[in-house]
Parts: sequence; structure tokens; C-alpha cells
Amino acid sequence: MLELGKVQSLKVVKRVEFGAYLASLDGYEEEERVLLPLKQVPPYTAMGDEVEVFLYKDSKDRIIATTRVPIIQIGTLAVLRVKEVGAIGAFLDWGLEKDLLLPFKQMNDRVKEGKEYLVTLYVDKSERLCATMDVYKYLDCDSPYKKDDEVQGIVYQVSPEYGAYVAVDAKYSARIPQKELYGPISVGDQIKARVTQVKEDGKLDLSLRQKAYMMIETDAVKILELLEEYHGALPFTDKADPERIREVCNMSKNEFKRAVGNLLKNGKIEILESEIRLK
Repeated sequence: MLELGKVQSLKVVKRVEFGAYLASLDGYEEEERVLLPLKQVPPYTAMGDEVEVFLYKDSKDRIIATTRVPIIQIGTLAVLRVKEVGAIGAFLDWGLEKDLLLPFKQMNDRVKEGKEYLVTLYVDKSERLCATMDVYKYLDCDSPYKKDDEVQGIVYQVSPEYGAYVAVDAKYSARIPQKELYGPISVGDQIKARVTQVKEDGKLDLSLRQKAYMMIETDAVKILELLEEYHGALPFTDKADPERIREVCNMSKNEFKRAVGNLLKNGKIEILESEIRLK
């Protein structure tokens, strides 16, 4: 049986000047043969030999074999680079001559040329191989990570309500809750994060920030930089609305208060009734 999108062993059933025809090891009909182009035929290949190939469709929608193994196959995940965005979708580099189509309807967000995204492979209604960013169900929930471990991952979906969904190591299911998002984040971003929780189902909760006590000095420096931008005076104090603090400072109210307390203790600021000023 010939299977699109997978590496499989087929046998040579006919040699021609432009390549070799391959077929299933367990019998075939005439129309079930597939061409392996001459430049892909291994040296000294003879009739009856088995050849390991990958099957896909060429630019004329004909099933064709290649001995080149692409970056992604059916049932696997891969981070692929966008080579071009066209009228029907984006074309991804997956290691074969014909680029892989990512249709617009299979995107979680509009993609950008040159950026990399996590995708999986599927066969569309026209029996062509395409990419999709709908990868959630393919992610594993048995990661080796535990609370406070540092991990790397790629953002594959962003929800205004629930936060950013991340594939740790492009393999494990994780999420950055909305309350842990500071500043803009988009699909395709590569991130470093800290595990804040391993849930009962094995999925990970992440934070882009270190533990609070490790962030105080970093946050204090950020506030000093903001004070300089605001000509020496922030127009609110640590009693301000949490959303205003997050919008201006990209930190939570508690993080802001800890950093402000550090600066106050070290004599670098003064807190007035409605503003914080540099000393």
C-alpha cells in the first residue's frame, strides 16, 4: 500500500531511462506503481531491490517518490520556516524540492516570511499533503520537567482569555496563563520560561519571569529606566490600578511594589501622593 507523507520500503518493479518504478512489497496493480526519478535512484539499484522512500505529490499532483527524508512526516511535529506567503497560504521549507503549503484556514495567526512555526502534516480533501498549525492534539503530556525547571518552547497559539499556548521542546503541552504575560507575544515566538506547575494531566504551566525574589533587582532597574523616560516622575504610585501598572511597566502590582520598595530602601526614589520621583 502506498502511503502519502510517510517513509516506507518499496521494491523496484521496473527500470526506465528516467528512473525506476516502485511498488508495495506485498503485490500491486499497474496503477499502484510510483516513480522514483533517476537522480533519486541509488547507484547499482536493480529489479526487485527494496528502496526506502518518502511519497508526496509533485507540482502536477502526481504521486512521486524521493529518497530524501523531509523534516516532517504524517503524525510528527516540526518547526518549519516560511519561505513565501502567497495567495492561498504560506509555503514552508520542509527539505524537499516542492515547498509545503500551509493554507490560510490552517493558520492560528497570520504568518511572516522568514519566521518559523510549529506545524504538523495532514492530507487534505484533494489528497495533497499540507501543513496545519492545529497541533494541540499531537503534543505529549509526559514531559520530564518539574516545578521551577527552565524550559524552551515555541508559541503555537495565543488566546486573549487563556494566555499563550506553548510547545516545550516542540513536543510537550504547556501554557503561559494570561496573568503571566508581560508585553506582546505572538505565534511563532521562541521563548525561555520557568515551570510554575505540573498539572495532574501532565501539562505544564509556565512563567516568563523568574521567582519574585530573583526579579526584584531586575524590576527595580526597569522602573529606573521608566522614570528616566518619564523625565524623573511616574504619574502613579504603587497604589495604582493593577492594569495600569501592567500596561506601563509590564509587571504585576505585587512585582511593582516589591521593586519600588527596593528603590525606596536604597534611597533612589521618593513616593509622593500621586507620583513616584527620582531623588
